[in-house]
Amino acid sequence: MIVLKSAREIEKMQEAGKLLAAIHKEIAKLLKPGITTWEIDEFVEGYLAKHGAKPEQKGYRGYQYATCASINDEVCHGFPRKEPLKEGDIVTIDMVVNLNGALADSAWSYSVGNVSEEAENLLKVTKEALYRGIAQCVPGNRVGDIGHAIQTLVEGEGMSVVREFIGHGIGASIHEKPDIPHFGLPGKGARLKEGMVFTIEPMVNLGEWRTKMDSNGWTARTIDNKLSAQYEHTIAITKNGPIILTEQD
Repeated sequence: MIVLKSAREIEKMQEAGKLLAAIHKEIAKLLKPGITTWEIDEFVEGYLAKHGAKPEQKGYRGYQYATCASINDEVCHGFPRKEPLKEGDIVTIDMVVNLNGALADSAWSYSVGNVSEEAENLLKVTKEALYRGIAQCVPGNRVGDIGHAIQTLVEGEGMSVVREFIGHGIGASIHEKPDIPHFGLPGKGARLKEGMVFTIEPMVNLGEWRTKMDSNGWTARTIDNKLSAQYEHTIAITKNGPIILTEQD
């Protein structure tokens, strides 16, 4: 069942989203060769506590960290670690913020120092794919329109869209309906309605779209060990089009 949110509920989620966006902007200043994703995770947890919020994913199904930190060929759900990031790495920091019971979810991929031209293009295409998907978020369109817009751009650039992990509704809990695949056919799937709130979070690979799971049971990485990137926003559907609740600009 898809739960539609009231204007007041969306407003509260937007406050959580503003806090999350502020954290990402701070992370962008911190990320450089030599820093660890463990330090980033500690920073996020402290920042949330200072602002009266908490990391919703910590404790979710036994997950132990405030953030997911996925490096290079890791697609998603990478664990924060104490090994320093190196020049040329790319890293995705993903988190869910709970501010007074309202949730917001956003992932962002970052370059560490100077990265290869190939990595830079991957980041550019993945971010553009996110916003192409958001542009489809108007009442009357369908979920398939979002996925089709993303898939068309990504595959046109010779890259691939991960199938195993998708966007999702969000509200009282992290994962609600509807499911939001980042691939698909236009005009198919659930119809978008005012009051829907969900994430769009394309994961884009330089090589094959398939993934493999690490022994920790959480971290997915590309099957061919090529680079992967992800950008994610939480979106609310209104009669006037989409509101990006986690917008950083």
